[in-house]
Amino acid sequence: MKKSPTKPPVQQQNFAFEGCDLPPFRVPGASEAYETTFGAAYVGDSVALMRAIPTGSVDLVVTSPPYALHFKKSYGNVSKSEYVEWFKPFAAEVFRILSDAGSFVLNIGGSWNQGQPTRSLYQYKLLIALVEEINFFLAQECYWYNPAKMPVPAEWVTVRRVRVKDSVEHVWWLSKTPHPKASNLKVLKPYSPDMIRLNARGVRETVRPSGHVIRSSWDKMKAEGAIPSNVIEDECAPDDMLKFGNNAANDPYTMGCKEAGLTIHPARFPSALPEFFIKMLTDEGDVVIDPFAGSNTTGAVAERLRRRWLAFDLADEYIVASKFRFPEHFALNGK
Repeated sequence: MKKSPTKPPVQQQNFAFEGCDLPPFRVPGASEAYETTFGAAYVGDSVALMRAIPTGSVDLVVTSPPYALHFKKSYGNVSKSEYVEWFKPFAAEVFRILSDAGSFVLNIGGSWNQGQPTRSLYQYKLLIALVEEINFFLAQECYWYNPAKMPVPAEWVTVRRVRVKDSVEHVWWLSKTPHPKASNLKVLKPYSPDMIRLNARGVRETVRPSGHVIRSSWDKMKAEGAIPSNVIEDECAPDDMLKFGNNAANDPYTMGCKEAGLTIHPARFPSALPEFFIKMLTDEGDVVIDPFAGSNTTGAVAERLRRRWLAFDLADEYIVASKFRFPEHFALNGK
């Protein structure tokens, strides 16, 4: 039985974070593949690596594990029927290492059932297990709109044309208590032209058919900005959904991989996704971990935002290539 605290827990900050004054956060007894100013990457099983991390010492875990697809990917993935049981040991360790004010942000895509134009429920079964068995709370469900997704399954989308292209993925924000550390003031966006016009014109007080009361102060803009929606928005396009894919071809990571002859990770998520949650859910100096790091987008964003970070992945080639996320630390040849 979950116990809801009577008031939000307070996370104390007992340090002055200037440059590198904080001690590095590392996995006890494990050897780093590489280090940067604020973080370190490791090759190995993330469950085993997390087991070495002290309980309650992590502020945010943000990750995108391999999805349960019915065709196999080069980076490895398990079947839909096995997925929940496979993922629960990872989730249990995430729950343990998180502080009471910490959060777990999980990006997970959907899947089609093989041989028919219907959707799998595996990701919803996983969510229920995370809440009912691991004891996470679902703080909020968010969404990533990825227009670069391929129109698959081709049989139903481009051949028979009985389904439409799938372009949205779930991003579940989970927490150990109903009151994790969070502030949407850190992710405010510019006001839309419509809101600016409303503010200048004013609105009359009324009650909508839905029952919502519109007061004269409703349209008044605060200096800080507008509260974002749960469809994460790119700062460069504040009135739209997050309109970018994971297929960049000329960023430092991709160019570095090509020049060094290293494999480019085929399932990268955009930096804006971890950036949104790292900003909203952590402070400078907090600890961020990605247990399925891949090309280590999370670590690179955490580095830029001055958070301490750890990245884990089973594939040595992906960790080696992820050095190119840090051109200020590593040359193009990865040395």
